[in-house]
Amino acid sequence: MLQFYEKCKKAVIEGDSDLALKLATEAIDKNKPVLDVIEKGFVKGIEEVGRLWEDGTFFLPELVMGAEAIKKALSLLNPILSDQQTKGFKKGKVVIGTVEGDVHDIGKTLVATMLSASGFEVYDLGFDVGVDSFIEGADKWGVNCIASSALLTTTMQKQRGIIEKLKERGIRNKYTVIVGGAPCSRKWADEIGADGYAKDAVSAVTLVGKLIGGD
Repeated sequence: MLQFYEKCKKAVIEGDSDLALKLATEAIDKNKPVLDVIEKGFVKGIEEVGRLWEDGTFFLPELVMGAEAIKKALSLLNPILSDQQTKGFKKGKVVIGTVEGDVHDIGKTLVATMLSASGFEVYDLGFDVGVDSFIEGADKWGVNCIASSALLTTTMQKQRGIIEKLKERGIRNKYTVIVGGAPCSRKWADEIGADGYAKDAVSAVTLVGKLIGGD
């Protein structure tokens, strides 16, 4: 079984989506323990991809390919888990989107994929998302964290708007709020009263883990 987990891990590290899908199918067909296959195989792979990204060995293409590989595998494996198993695997709930007026989607989607792969329940609102939609989604799905991305300096104020709207409704303390995107910074997060800032997908997973995942 250990060898099988290593194959799953390697498929993600190599960004081989076809192999990841094949191994996920094999795991189901042979009644392998799905939760273990995810946690000891595919998740270990994306963790290694993240480490290689952080030390400069991997670049954005490898990060994207690794994320796509695990996404393919989880698309088959996650539905197999029982409700009890899923609850045991999930660390917390996150609603994520790119703010209104901004149609940049790749970075945000990568963050959503890697959060999901790391055990968080993620609700991706897409791009050009209004302030009210973030809050309505958070309320609808009972999330712990609201994550917004802004890739333009002209749309950054929408991130401030999310926090201001939460304060207006008296529910600011109900949610952890994090921000990201090229023009954003730790200073910007502090200025608008966000709980955290992440510069990329790997650091976003680490940040959310620290804030809501018990890491």
